[in-house]
Amino acid sequence: MKGLHSDYYQQGEASNSELVLIHGWGAHGGVWQSVLPALLENFNVTCIDLPGHGKSHKIADNSIVAWADAVLEAAPEKAVWLGWSLGGLVAQQIASKAPHRVEKLIVHASTPKFVKSADWSEAVDEKTFRDFHAEVIRDPHSSLVRFIALQTRGSKTASQDSRLLRKTLLEPEPSAAGLDNGMQLLLETDLREKIKAITCPVLVLAGQRDTLIPETAVSEISNLFIDSESNVIKQAGHAAFLSHPEEFCQAVNKFCFDENAINFKEAK
Repeated sequence: MKGLHSDYYQQGEASNSELVLIHGWGAHGGVWQSVLPALLENFNVTCIDLPGHGKSHKIADNSIVAWADAVLEAAPEKAVWLGWSLGGLVAQQIASKAPHRVEKLIVHASTPKFVKSADWSEAVDEKTFRDFHAEVIRDPHSSLVRFIALQTRGSKTASQDSRLLRKTLLEPEPSAAGLDNGMQLLLETDLREKIKAITCPVLVLAGQRDTLIPETAVSEISNLFIDSESNVIKQAGHAAFLSHPEEFCQAVNKFCFDENAINFKEAK
């Protein structure tokens, strides 16, 4: 495999659906460990490290198109795609550009536009984002630690989630260039028009207490897609797969297979 780093997990029947997991800003593929055993009951799973994150090197072209192309090189020919936060942004670009590669799309704690504007109110204030970006450039490590706390804020299990994220994300820590480039994408990317052409089924999966993607934004995001449904996990924050792994996996399973439950196994 050339391009980005990916870990491939296979379990069960050969007819299992393919599932691609794309992590968020500052993370890597290891962040999915708490839900991986349950997902492997029904999927063959590929976890991909975004450019400059985990074991993947940064790429020269820092555009959402280039990031999507790099991720596609490391992915199966066709799969269900699940992207968290920044990973959801990349997954939306992939679904709009390469629809033949996407069976279904799940965007978790994500949006086509992360920054607030006159015609997009349910997002983060631009000044707040730019101030944080400046901090990322000045002190990448401290910024990542602060962002981990922000991602888990609001969750009923915030302290526990924060400890899990710190343990996972800081080993290995993403490169300073990867953090900077990822922040630029979050600041500059607007996929609202592109995703209106996505024809595959889409699940907008959110946390009720997410401080980055508020519950009030879920309907607005979902309405941009042609064929979509939404699911808000109660008491969850920005990383529901950590705080509410069973509910998260049940939502994924129901969307993909129209079943109400999944055989959830807690990761050891």
